[in-house]
Amino acid sequence: MKKITVIGAGIMGHGIAQVFALAGFPVHIYDLTKDKLRNAITDISINLDLYVDNELISSDEKERALGQIQITSNLEESLADTTFVIEAIPEDLQLKWDLYRTLETICAQDVIIASNTSTIPLTKLIQHSIHPERFIIAHFLNPAPLVPLVEVIKHKSTSNHVVKTTLSLLKKAGKTPILLKKEIKGFVVNRIQAALLREALALIDDGVVDSEDMDQIIKDGPGFRWAFIGPIETVDYGGLDTWKRIFDSLFPDLNNSQTAPNHINELVKENKLGAKTGEGIYSYQDTQINDLLTERDSNFLRLLHIKTKKMDKSLKA
Repeated sequence: MKKITVIGAGIMGHGIAQVFALAGFPVHIYDLTKDKLRNAITDISINLDLYVDNELISSDEKERALGQIQITSNLEESLADTTFVIEAIPEDLQLKWDLYRTLETICAQDVIIASNTSTIPLTKLIQHSIHPERFIIAHFLNPAPLVPLVEVIKHKSTSNHVVKTTLSLLKKAGKTPILLKKEIKGFVVNRIQAALLREALALIDDGVVDSEDMDQIIKDGPGFRWAFIGPIETVDYGGLDTWKRIFDSLFPDLNNSQTAPNHINELVKENKLGAKTGEGIYSYQDTQINDLLTERDSNFLRLLHIKTKKMDKSLKA
């Protein structure tokens, strides 16, 4: 890879740029807003300080990673000599189509164009593309530098070269890319999360537990196990006969609402959108959000360190 270009300097964009820079790839971040670009570099520097504090990288490695990143509000400059472009712009289909039209005008035909979309099918993204074979989805999860998984979605038009190159690049960047075998609405991660949340929120609304207890149940129950064994392994270890009885007993009673819960609808109407507005399901009025995010990311880094060591051992075995 000569150079990687990240379009969009928001939370996901600068997080993705950090991933590639830390892996040693030259990265250009493009955004229309110069303030947003400067903030992106500041945020990346602060994020890398956490790595240093947790002894995952040295101060020299932090500076080397920062040295791999350049910012620009000139799109053509960001695309010069690039070999891989990933866009992390808002989930607006028309915005993405307009961007792709421009990218295909500027970029050579062999440049791979990836999207970090979490909701829009690749079929729609490439609807007006001249060279649909170069397009692919690489869906990073927030926070992008810390969550290992990247969902990779191809289309029947996507070339094998693009798929193999994307998977290889993500692995070299220390990620766990999973190629979905077919296109599906919401991909896999959001479908699983939505299914769990539908039941969790229904149980809260029914007064079975409150929000704090539900979070604790997931963190100290299934979430604890799922950090190292997935739900399918859990079923196998527990015995399929046992789990068959559980499925047969519970499936008819599980919530199957077709829309968001009323509680969530009411909060959204009141502009209580969560941490970003100071109140959502929880209140953040007397809390420094940045302190909470730092604590979250420090815990994620420790878990990532454990999982990375486990992976290294399995590769050596």
